Amino acid sequence: MIKPHLLHQSYQKTNHTFFSLHRPYFHGGRGDIGTNKIRTLSTLPLLWPAHAKKRERLKRLVLPPPLAQASPSSSATTKDIDHVIDDTNENKDIGVVNVKAVVKVKLTKAGFFSSLSLDRGIDDLTDLLGKSILLELVSSHLHDSEGGMEKETIKAYAHKAGGDEKSVMYESNFEVANDFGEIGAVLVENEHHTEMFLETITLHGFPEGPVHFDCASWVHSKFDNTTKRIFFTNKCYLPSETPSGLRRLRGEELSNLRGNGEGTRKSFERVYDYDIYNDIGDPDKSLDLQRPPLGGKERPYPRRCRTGRPHCEADRWSENRNNGKKFYVPRDECFSEVKELTFSTKALHAVLLILVPSLGRIIKDKDLEFPFFHDIDSLFSVGLDLAPQPDDATEHGFLGAIMPRLVKSIAAGDRQHVLRFETPETMNRDRFFWFRDEEFARQTVAGLNPLSISLVKEWPLRSNLDPGKYGPQESAITSEIINKEIGGILTVEKAIEEKKLFILDYHDILLPYVSKVRKLKGKTLYGSRTLFFLTPEGTLRPLAIELTRPPMDGKKQWKQVFTPSWHSTSVWLWRIAKAHVLAHDSGYHQLINHWLRTHCVTEPYVIATNRQLSIMHPIYKLLHPHFRYTLEINALAREALINADGTIESSFAPGKYAMEISSAVYHHDWRFDMESLPADLIRRGIAIKDPFEPHGLRLTIKDYPFANDGLLLWDIIKLWVTDYVNHYYPNSSVVEHDEELQAWWKEIITVGHGDKKDEPWWPILNTPKDLIGILSTIIWVTSGHHAAVNFARLKKLEVLIDERNENTKLKNRNGAGIVPYELLKPFSKPGVTGKGTPTPHCKYFYWLDDYVASFNEDAAKTLLFGGLKLNQNHKEDHSSVDDNKVRELEERLVGLVIDLKKARLNFSQIRCSSVGCVMLAFVAGIVVRNLFSGVV
Repeated sequence: MIKPHLLHQSYQKTNHTFFSLHRPYFHGGRGDIGTNKIRTLSTLPLLWPAHAKKRERLKRLVLPPPLAQASPSSSATTKDIDHVIDDTNENKDIGVVNVKAVVKVKLTKAGFFSSLSLDRGIDDLTDLLGKSILLELVSSHLHDSEGGMEKETIKAYAHKAGGDEKSVMYESNFEVANDFGEIGAVLVENEHHTEMFLETITLHGFPEGPVHFDCASWVHSKFDNTTKRIFFTNKCYLPSETPSGLRRLRGEELSNLRGNGEGTRKSFERVYDYDIYNDIGDPDKSLDLQRPPLGGKERPYPRRCRTGRPHCEADRWSENRNNGKKFYVPRDECFSEVKELTFSTKALHAVLLILVPSLGRIIKDKDLEFPFFHDIDSLFSVGLDLAPQPDDATEHGFLGAIMPRLVKSIAAGDRQHVLRFETPETMNRDRFFWFRDEEFARQTVAGLNPLSISLVKEWPLRSNLDPGKYGPQESAITSEIINKEIGGILTVEKAIEEKKLFILDYHDILLPYVSKVRKLKGKTLYGSRTLFFLTPEGTLRPLAIELTRPPMDGKKQWKQVFTPSWHSTSVWLWRIAKAHVLAHDSGYHQLINHWLRTHCVTEPYVIATNRQLSIMHPIYKLLHPHFRYTLEINALAREALINADGTIESSFAPGKYAMEISSAVYHHDWRFDMESLPADLIRRGIAIKDPFEPHGLRLTIKDYPFANDGLLLWDIIKLWVTDYVNHYYPNSSVVEHDEELQAWWKEIITVGHGDKKDEPWWPILNTPKDLIGILSTIIWVTSGHHAAVNFARLKKLEVLIDERNENTKLKNRNGAGIVPYELLKPFSKPGVTGKGTPTPHCKYFYWLDDYVASFNEDAAKTLLFGGLKLNQNHKEDHSSVDDNKVRELEERLVGLVIDLKKARLNFSQIRCSSVGCVMLAFVAGIVVRNLFSGVV
């Protein structure tokens, strides 16, 4: 990631901008193209004198002695090549420029392990023959004298020219006629039998400086696919401004990425298409693993990336799970193979800690589960040994069945400690912190899931479910109960008027599934409501919990209210009720707020962006860094997290109905226009619009870390997006006539989220303001909502957060006697603080994200500045961007890598909620294990 105080290399100039050129200009664009004189010429094509002889060879190319005597390996060094000296006058007379292309290819795991294969031997021979890669230079301009035809490409083979332990350099030489025009693209054909990861292409020899292509892409072998890869220069063009010589290629590249919607996708392909979630179940393995498809009228859901696998024999609606093989994702969405080599015990450790069924090894009484506190404590102090697996464990054993792709990277010597849990800091300081009502309430705003607490707006509480199916709609929580618990300070009506009554409401979400879940072995479920009172100190105090069971098995609806008590029986009933609420809250956090509202809804954004926005489009460059690895992470989730009998089903109360519940929430509750942070806070009654307050919002809970700190991040995102959009879209007409942009937004609505395409709340995309709102929301969802900062920090923001954390009056930031969380500190320990947003990742439920975090630090450097990095060599007129604004924005953003896809607002107290839930259930089970059985 970008480290603190590390300046972007383009900051050396004072007249720079974050935004790339979107108008034609001289070759390259590096150097001092900053004077007014040069800028006035920058939109003209580069032409040589009319008397120049076309394609006549250069008579003289002067090289400095060190370069002329360099070895083949050193000749590929970009720094040396920049010292090539051309005789400009002679070039003009001859009419041809000698151009050297330097291609940088990253060494990959596949290349390393295939060194003894037949294909590798053939590829080595290809390198010896000097025909490793075929390059074709494409002009940005059409012929003036041949009816506007495209100019013929200039071809040359690249030969191997050295390298190091990380990359291989290839070189080729071209003769470029002076009237060829600006180089706009390079076509690449991989002559090897194996794919290669192409990092960069740099063209040296033009008088105006080198031309750069940042590729960062896998190039398939021509023996797998004869279609040549297209790489454009690092400049941005709106569709209407695309140079005439590149328009066909721009459309052709998008067509290649869309595919034809047919056949099974192959691993080397880069096709983005849509499908429903019909690969969660595995009916061919067992009918018990059959799950209904998600997506469509009956069970609305966002779309996933299409793989084209055949359907199951046992269920024609379900897609085959590929016999344990890797799920397809477009090749450039996959994790780096070199990074996968570094995947270690740390990443698998995060996976295995959530495998609840494996804990049976240390459980002495399978029915009682944990007979003593000691057995729970031993999970942290001792851990669990992995029992020896059969010889075929990596394919069919316990570990192989759960993580077939990842287990192989764990050294045998690490098996004894891979299941040792990290002790939550809160437990180190206060072993029984989870017992207290104050901590139970505090975690609703500063714990595992601070996104569900809402203001009570109506009284009495009522359900919206059909009373014919689920029983009376009226809540059993009465005014008398609440008045008694408040203690006469306020009446219920006055508390609601003064915005002091809050609720966690999982009643209508869970109640339709209660009877189904209760038929599963070892499972139970209730609908729940929990009421909290906002005290004068700004903290929440729990007042009452209502648990409800619908009519079932010939019994009428059952509901009961539990309140805090010290009566010998009632106190344990209250604690059991809290355990149920914690279970509901933890499950809702992981399944809805994490999976559905971030990973799942983002996948259509990623697919549409690649299908409809050219890589040259400025909005593509803005969004692409924030989508990195999302499709791969989601594919892993379908393999081992949300699948039938996977982690979600095994770990949370709804079991096999968990994903159906997420579909119901998507259908009834998810709205794009409510996913921005301000809209979400207002919707839940946590904030009220107030132009005189910071961020334009007045919070009903003043000490609400998620809102207070999240709004700082939201403002930074909104400021950055506003300046970016206004630079490329000065008026509404440009937005309306951008056919790629309009197709992108239309496809997100009508295809990616097609089950909700007719909803009236979708934003209309007509103005720059509309676009700013849409983009800010998408970036917030993939960053602030989903994450915090993992690797880097913004110093000023960090200081402000630290000041808040040191304020002892803000009691929600200080729990269990521990130090406040460090919002943007890169080295905060996971789960250290539990202060809301956003200490680094929780090891229990963020294992898929940790898989990335365990090896992706260097890649993350480009996540925020990714689009800027591509354009760091370009300068242009600042007339459309206020210099002071740009500098202010740069100062605020330097060093801040909001992994605007992977960084997490992790609400790290997940351990507290999870441990508290386990502890409460354990203790309550011993003392009053059968109390409910006689009542319910």
